[in-house]
Amino acid sequence: MEMLSIEKELQGNSYPGRGIIIGRSEDGTKAVTAYFIMGRSANSRNRIFAEEGEGIRTQAFDESKLEDPSLIIYAPVRVLGNKTIVTNGDQTDTIYEGMDKQLTFEQSLRSREFEPDGPNFTPRISGIMHIGNGKYNYAMSILKSNNGNPESCSRFTFAYENPAAGEGHFIHTYKCDGNPLPSFEGEPKLIGIPDDMDVFADTLWNSLNEDNKVSLFVRYIDIETGEYETKIINKNK
Repeated sequence: MEMLSIEKELQGNSYPGRGIIIGRSEDGTKAVTAYFIMGRSANSRNRIFAEEGEGIRTQAFDESKLEDPSLIIYAPVRVLGNKTIVTNGDQTDTIYEGMDKQLTFEQSLRSREFEPDGPNFTPRISGIMHIGNGKYNYAMSILKSNNGNPESCSRFTFAYENPAAGEGHFIHTYKCDGNPLPSFEGEPKLIGIPDDMDVFADTLWNSLNEDNKVSLFVRYIDIETGEYETKIINKNK
């Protein structure tokens, strides 16, 4: 698979929607993830990321302007032991609870499907990172409508064992802007992952569409120790 430039991917798409990146740093020592949200409506744009325990939660920036919270307020990142869960909705909790009961990542998501926001039927994208005994692997999932048909849910899971240093995968909700918004197509895109968290975060943030970007989360986890560093950037301050 051809390695793509994350800058070009983001700069060339005014509305990828919400995106998840998971991979491994160039020096091989860090498990890396990033999650960003964008918005076209005032309700979607009225958000920030805030730390919550070992994870994060979306919050209304101005509570007085919060309209329907059902699809915009959730915990995108939660940690269960040596597993880090990253998603674009409240299925984070579904995965957390399922895996806590010894279900697999894929089994946990069987009870969920795309978001009920027709005519877009936004895909649910999810990722799971497993770090233990100096080993690292991850998986990504997308649950999407069948070409806009809400009667059928298409389920795809992509698993990456012992990922190569300097490589990551990028999946996002929308192929591009549009009305209705077309869902992401194909397997997650191969991109490069640098060693420097601040450089990576700045590259992502600066490449996202200025009008539509809302918040960005980046985390680098030491594969040997499990210790991590996090960076959050919010447009609303």
